Amino acid sequence: MSDIHTLTVAAARRAIDAGELSSLELTDALLQRIEQLDPHVQAYLTVTADEARAQARAADAARGAVDRGSLHGIPLGIKDVICTAGTATSAGSRILEGFVPPYNATVIERLQASGAISLGKLNCDEFAMGSSTENSAYKTTRNPWDLSRVPGGSSGGSAAAVAAGLAPATLGTDTGGSIRQPAALCGISGLKTTYGRVSRYGLIAFGSSLDQIGPMAWTAADLALILQVIAGHDPRDSTSSTEPVPDYSAALSGDVRGLRIGVPREYFVEGMEPDVEAATRAAIATLRDQGAELIDVSLPHTKYALPSYYIIAPAEASANLARFDGVRYGPREPGAGMFDEIERTRGKLFGAEVRRRIMIGTYALSAGYYDAYYRRAQQVRTLIKRDFEQVFSQVDLLAAPTSPSIAFPIGQRVDDPLAMYLSDVCTLPINLAGVPSLVVPCGFSSAMPVGLQLIGRPFDEATLLRVGDAYQRVTDWHTKRPAL
Repeated sequence: MSDIHTLTVAAARRAIDAGELSSLELTDALLQRIEQLDPHVQAYLTVTADEARAQARAADAARGAVDRGSLHGIPLGIKDVICTAGTATSAGSRILEGFVPPYNATVIERLQASGAISLGKLNCDEFAMGSSTENSAYKTTRNPWDLSRVPGGSSGGSAAAVAAGLAPATLGTDTGGSIRQPAALCGISGLKTTYGRVSRYGLIAFGSSLDQIGPMAWTAADLALILQVIAGHDPRDSTSSTEPVPDYSAALSGDVRGLRIGVPREYFVEGMEPDVEAATRAAIATLRDQGAELIDVSLPHTKYALPSYYIIAPAEASANLARFDGVRYGPREPGAGMFDEIERTRGKLFGAEVRRRIMIGTYALSAGYYDAYYRRAQQVRTLIKRDFEQVFSQVDLLAAPTSPSIAFPIGQRVDDPLAMYLSDVCTLPINLAGVPSLVVPCGFSSAMPVGLQLIGRPFDEATLLRVGDAYQRVTDWHTKRPAL
């Protein structure tokens, strides 16, 4: 079979089931492509080639005797903030260099139970803090559509791996847009799940009230297959929801007639690139042509999302990253006594962006400033959540841009934190509200991809996937592949 690397998860599964392709053939083809192209794309931090081939042989041997699940024999890549037993997990940071977790995250356990194969761990901004994957301590991942541009972040390695044909699907994480923004910039599909829909056990925490694990792939149909496997309650995660998990693939009817889609005016922000807005509005018009009703809506507190997020997220990061001190795991910088060693270790091994956010968060939580900053930001968060609750009483879902711009050149914003933070202006409110959001490719601007963002009610990923799949049935943006 030619062009194996272009197969979607669903297509690969059909080929394997039909006996046209073995899991080992698929895995071998991807590993060879990684060896050939990843030195240019730099999506992977660790490639587990021997383990992947062994898992593929086992999957082929078990097929027919035991079919463990919908991902049986399908190779995937894993963002390097998700713990994998026996495989190094660094979170893109020098402070965890060489750390090998003794356990698997719940999502990894569920993927393995379904028969999925791990190709390795994918690059990301350090501790998932960033919008370009330039903050990784190890390498800068490049956008497969133009190697001089960023892939987005923080799940840039996960997005670039799919776009470059180095994995048919990957897992990413989303704290403020870290699945959706790189999915849009790399021309693939990505799903930020409802807070609590997917277990966070085994995820190296950045912002515990914001982080969510989700799938990234070419199509909404592939995302449905993966979400089916990883969703559901986990008693090891106290924030994990007991909400029943529906059959996501069964929801892909291809029909959007009668659905009310809100178009929030605040998401078409000042300074948005004209071609990005045009592609987004054309995609929304396509949904209207398929029978959906478009309704102009307002989310008035959206303008406060960015400043609120950049108080809440750093505050949570400040608390979560206090555990990284070189005493229990990871490398240690020698010093004159324990406290000097901790100070030297954190000062040298945390990157600039991580140190910046820890300082912001520590300041916001400090005595005399807590009420002025953190408490007020949480109050604004409540107002943002209420905006979504009110608008979802009028519409079934929302449609909006994902990023105000296409992928920007590597190095362009690295010295301008505010410009970098503004990359996520259209995605941050969704994390503050805890609702799900899907991105699907919807066009190009200057030969670079643009993504449409669909936002849903809590735990209604099924409707988002249904609409995304219906859009992809009548468009071909998701079939485009970069020429590498």
